[in-house]
Amino acid sequence: MLQDVGRPALLGPAVLLVGYLVYQFLYGGPKLPKLPIIGARKGDWFPLIQARWRNLMDSKSGVIQAETEFKDQAVLFPVAGTGDIVMLPRAETQFVTDQPETVLDMHAAVVESMQFMYTSANPELISNPIHHKLITTTLTNQIGNLVPEVADETAYCLDRDFGSPEDWTDVCIYKSMLLTIAGVTNRVFVGKPKCRDMHMLNQTLEYAHWLPIIGQLLRNTWKPLRPVFAWFLTIPIHRITRAFHRSLLPEIKPRLVAYDARREDPEAKSQLGPEPNDFLQWCIQQAKEMGDPYLWDSRTLANRILLVNFAALHTSSMAITAVILELMASKQAYIDELRAEIEGVLAEYGGEWNKRGLARMEKLDSALRESARLNSFVTVGLTRQVVPRDGITTPVSNLHLPQGATVAVPSYTVLRDAELYPDPYEFKPFRFSAQRDDDSVDYVKRANKAWVATSKEYLAFGHGRTACPGRFFAANELKLILAYFILNYDIEVTGPGSRPRNKWYGLIRIPPMEAKIRIRRRVKA
Repeated sequence: MLQDVGRPALLGPAVLLVGYLVYQFLYGGPKLPKLPIIGARKGDWFPLIQARWRNLMDSKSGVIQAETEFKDQAVLFPVAGTGDIVMLPRAETQFVTDQPETVLDMHAAVVESMQFMYTSANPELISNPIHHKLITTTLTNQIGNLVPEVADETAYCLDRDFGSPEDWTDVCIYKSMLLTIAGVTNRVFVGKPKCRDMHMLNQTLEYAHWLPIIGQLLRNTWKPLRPVFAWFLTIPIHRITRAFHRSLLPEIKPRLVAYDARREDPEAKSQLGPEPNDFLQWCIQQAKEMGDPYLWDSRTLANRILLVNFAALHTSSMAITAVILELMASKQAYIDELRAEIEGVLAEYGGEWNKRGLARMEKLDSALRESARLNSFVTVGLTRQVVPRDGITTPVSNLHLPQGATVAVPSYTVLRDAELYPDPYEFKPFRFSAQRDDDSVDYVKRANKAWVATSKEYLAFGHGRTACPGRFFAANELKLILAYFILNYDIEVTGPGSRPRNKWYGLIRIPPMEAKIRIRRRVKA
């Protein structure tokens, strides 16, 4: 038996196993405090390792266990490929929210999750994400000016992707909406007509598909071997990036020339016309104003557009898919009431889509917020990494966490708390609009029921200074897409209990991507 160990077929795996165990013992991450381990069972020989794989296969049970058995205390939530997360009790949500990035860093947690140091064509764009400022300021401030273009592209994309079927027709809602979202979003990112370049759109969708998969594979790879494995695992990413460059560089290079010409020759302004009002142009202006040639390099600019596409496409597509599936499995009366609100507001504004009108559609906003409550892919909230060298101590649990530890707070179970949301498992599309209509409640509290509003009890967009910066644009975009869809298509309502279940992949929860609904083009009187 012992002599067999020397055979090459056994020796290689044995050496790797011993190396892994030694590495884990000496360098296997921060030394975490002893806490109850979610997913561990009595009699486990290796409770932490066994719990990691159990939680990977069934994170939902782990999330519920953390709430039901250890509601008011911290626990260790290990998930293979994600890491060992210290789940703080919900009483410490505000503490986590209030900490600056120098104490609890969300950015570091995201970089580790997606393995951006390997999966991004420009790691510098990750370490110095200057586009965040454009999202929080320029994009948000331009929403009103962009609504007409978003409306125009919504009509074009929905008509293209759903057609005009006179009879009931089966459609895969996620796949169709994914293409629609890509087109509408890129109308704002790169403008028309480039946003209708199907080759470019397919590259953005491929990138958004492959990046998290490759990131997960790398996270499951022994850290010392990641650079080696990354060399061939990221081949699809580099292939997609090159194809995206071939699509977008012919748009970027003339813009760079035109930008310089407008500023060097006053007469060129009138000849060239107004500058485009889209994210690409804002990136060019920002780069030029910062004075760094690397930032206005055409490939750098293309990579920034690809990166913001990754952040936007799947999250928005999942959100619109989820709410349409909820409406399909509810009551026709809900759709009729939404349609009446949309038609009434549009009539007040002469049939024109604008920001003020979208803000008036409170029932539509409520339906999206309610769907996000039930279907948010965020199952644990406010994931952060501890930054200070000496670690931090939490105020409620009095728990000392070392540098590098990952912390989070409950989200999935909070969004289903009956004390916060009566009948928490029922889709009530007007749950929040009814609360906003209650004049006996303070105005600020009523305003906090809007979809984009965040709180300790609603972490679908995060909370605090690191809440999703693009949520204001995304909310307006999705409201407009859903409104147009409801106005122009009938959905065959199948009734309560017919909605296909969401699927869990580790701690990520997504709608059923293959689910089909039946639609037909509305015949308007």
